[in-house]
Amino acid sequence: MVNKVMLIGRLGKDPEVRYTPDGTMVTNFNLATDEQRKDKNGEKIQRTEWHKIVTWGKLAEICGNYLVKGKLVFVEGRIQTRSWEDKEGVKRYTTEIIASNMQMLDSKGQNKTGDVALDAEAANTNDSNIPLDDVPF
Repeated sequence: MVNKVMLIGRLGKDPEVRYTPDGTMVTNFNLATDEQRKDKNGEKIQRTEWHKIVTWGKLAEICGNYLVKGKLVFVEGRIQTRSWEDKEGVKRYTTEIIASNMQMLDSKGQNKTGDVALDAEAANTNDSNIPLDDVPF
């Protein structure tokens, strides 16, 4: 069985950084992907899909330091759905992408502190690198 996701999209806002009780860094951000097509009348239709991305550890540190709203990134990971009960006792669900790899696709630019950002290869923390030339889109 396979549970693998590959997305190319833009961040909807700066990543949210937090830490677990044991000090592990976690970042959450939303990634927008677009689909364009024409309807039966030839009118162009654009549909945006939003994906919740979660990163952990060193990858979370890189995302927290270098990603900003609007940045174009490649994210690779797995889909995970989790549930919880809200304050009223209603069971809620959320589906997230647990990222194992991230590459920045925009040209080199500035990070949040004004330093020159890492290049895409430096942001790749997965040992099984997939060159962007091999991404099937």
